Amino acid sequence: MSKKASARESVGLFTLSLLVILTFRWALFEPFVIPSGSMIPSLLINDHIVVNKYSYGLRLPFSKKWITSIKTPERGDIVVFYSVENDKILMVTRVVGLPGDDIEFSKEGRVIINGVAFEQSKLENPNLSKTQAPFYQVDEVDLGDQFRFYDFFAENNGLKKYRTIYKKNAHRWHENLQRVPEGHLFVMGDNRDKSRDGRFWGFIPRTN
Repeated sequence: MSKKASARESVGLFTLSLLVILTFRWALFEPFVIPSGSMIPSLLINDHIVVNKYSYGLRLPFSKKWITSIKTPERGDIVVFYSVENDKILMVTRVVGLPGDDIEFSKEGRVIINGVAFEQSKLENPNLSKTQAPFYQVDEVDLGDQFRFYDFFAENNGLKKYRTIYKKNAHRWHENLQRVPEGHLFVMGDNRDKSRDGRFWGFIPRTN
């Protein structure tokens, strides 16, 4: 085999490998690093996760346009999405409200959807729950503070169960009813008093 043929084969294999990797990341799975503590205790800062890219369908590469839509996000799903404030930034948080939902919050911070509050049971041990196991283990280093300053809850939104954190004696107020527009979602972090989410910047378009 000539050197030229060998070089062409090497370039061809490299190109093919690169295309396979790019297709894999575009259509199937993509690694992602958790950038903040808004999803503690479900996800910790600097956690490395793999995002399922085809859960809800396929979109054109480097675009927000969907080629096909398999299903829509469900309440309780953890999703990665483009920020509505800066579409070059990816964020991760949990779906709380779906299109058409009426959402409000009590002064205690409880989520109320269509007039019904999410079920909550307080956890004496932040890593234990009678409603779901096993849970991701969290310590005070992960939290960046002492457990005694927080209340941990097992929350049930009717479809999924997970833990949430509330800071003790945090100042909150009742937030008035708002309806999720069609084609949009309302999202919140599980670290309820330390999450910049839909309560600050509103609803996210499905295209994000």
